Amino acid sequence: MKKIFIILAFSGLLFANDSAKNAEIYGFFTLIPPFVAIILAFITKDVILSLFIGVFSGSYMLSMVNNGILKSFATGFVDLTSKVINSMADPWNAGIMLQVLCIGGVVALITKMGGTRALAIWLSKKAKSAASTQVATWIMGLFIFFDDYANSLIVGPVMRPVTDKYKISREKLAFIIDATAAPIAGIAIISTWIGYELSVIKSAYEIIGQTDINPFAIFVETIPYRFYNIFMLVFVIATALMNREFGPMYQAEIRARKEGIVKSKNDISISRENALLLPDESVKLQASNAVVPILTLIIASIVGFYLNGLGALEGDTLTKVKQNPLSFFALRETFGQADASVVIFQAALFATVVAIFMGVKRKIFSTKDAIQVWLEGWRTMLITIVILLLAWSLSSVIKELGTSTYLVHLLSNQVPLIALPAIIFVLGGFISFSTGTSYGTMGILMPLVVPLAYAVGGVNGLEGSGLHNYMIMSIGSVLTGAIFGDHCSPISDTTILSSMGAGCEHLDHVSTQMPYSFAVGVATIVLGYIPVALGLNVWIALLVGCVGMFAILKIVGKKVE
Repeated sequence: MKKIFIILAFSGLLFANDSAKNAEIYGFFTLIPPFVAIILAFITKDVILSLFIGVFSGSYMLSMVNNGILKSFATGFVDLTSKVINSMADPWNAGIMLQVLCIGGVVALITKMGGTRALAIWLSKKAKSAASTQVATWIMGLFIFFDDYANSLIVGPVMRPVTDKYKISREKLAFIIDATAAPIAGIAIISTWIGYELSVIKSAYEIIGQTDINPFAIFVETIPYRFYNIFMLVFVIATALMNREFGPMYQAEIRARKEGIVKSKNDISISRENALLLPDESVKLQASNAVVPILTLIIASIVGFYLNGLGALEGDTLTKVKQNPLSFFALRETFGQADASVVIFQAALFATVVAIFMGVKRKIFSTKDAIQVWLEGWRTMLITIVILLLAWSLSSVIKELGTSTYLVHLLSNQVPLIALPAIIFVLGGFISFSTGTSYGTMGILMPLVVPLAYAVGGVNGLEGSGLHNYMIMSIGSVLTGAIFGDHCSPISDTTILSSMGAGCEHLDHVSTQMPYSFAVGVATIVLGYIPVALGLNVWIALLVGCVGMFAILKIVGKKVE
């Protein structure tokens, strides 16, 4: 360790405020911040602490240049706080934080109004058998696309009586909830996830000097490459329609159907800390209490994207859009130029006003109580904000040290072109599984993957649309790999909440879900990333993969009589 400090101290004498120069000077040591964050995340299972120390290790190295080994502990800490403040002060980042907080407030309001519960009850009445009950639960999970926490805590308590009636195990209910929470929220264009995803994409492209890209347009382009999310959603409906299971889930379903024992060891109730957000018993449950605010959010966002993007257009593009304002070209160009950080925040704020107005008018709560509920929704998103700030700061440190530059030089000629997306998916899944968070994994990997994919593609002769599509696929593998690992992880918040919502003993949920997650994960690599990297059209890969989900159940699964 002392030798490392001496090497760093002497190399620091040559320091210049240039990331390429830093990459040349620090070499291997530019990897310390992300490696420290990853390794500590494995050990501590605490992504906030891991990101914090990762950022500090980088700021310490940068500060040591002019301040020496000992004094840099203090100056490095000061530099860390400066990076956090700068991240918060950035207009784009500020918009992202506000939209995340505001959508959290909207979710809290419609939950308190009983809207999502009413909608879920209406859907549950459509169930007539075990298969249709599982389909109804799946549909509810898809509808509550805007937040994975809301999904986990709303669908389970409402559907438990129905699934119990048709002798569906609590383990299967927990799986359906979990498999339609993060997978749908991660690809929805309006959700509490999108702000974070757009942020890490934008920050990563800045590292390679592309500051004029539109992260929302890139996000939309990654959706077809989010193989795990899509395959998992298809897999869930396939198990319901085919009435087939395998592994521990088969045993749980046989126990429920034959013995009528649907509950696992403990019937876990929803945490008391969420009581403020639950509707009062006197509230008349109306689906419109959820539908109207959500539609307001969606419609306002769509209109906002168009108008905001229209204001950013100029020249011939603007002329063509004005000539045919509702054409696909017009929608593509306006949405591509829109500032999503501003638009979604504005839409969420407008949806908040609508939700409060409805709640007050229907005498569900007073204006004062509505604001309190709204702020409680903000409070539930504070951990997300902390992760955001630390992830932005880590990205800033990585950029300043030249980590990506060094990594590109190290691996651009070593990593096979066709293997990189699959490797990224596996690495993202491993990190997310170990830490229990997809957010932290995205924040750690994205600043490294974008420059690496850019370099690997370039070295292998890709250019233009070919290079762009390769980078889009690599970005998609980061986003979906993070969800894959989170889905398997016993320390994941959504895994825990799904167990709670379904009334399922947590380890029973983990043990029954994990074989399914791994099966879909393997299919993601074999039927998704590798064939597409070899040149197969992404839409054909999606079709083959979706058929593959049914094939897996046909071959491996057993009929649940």
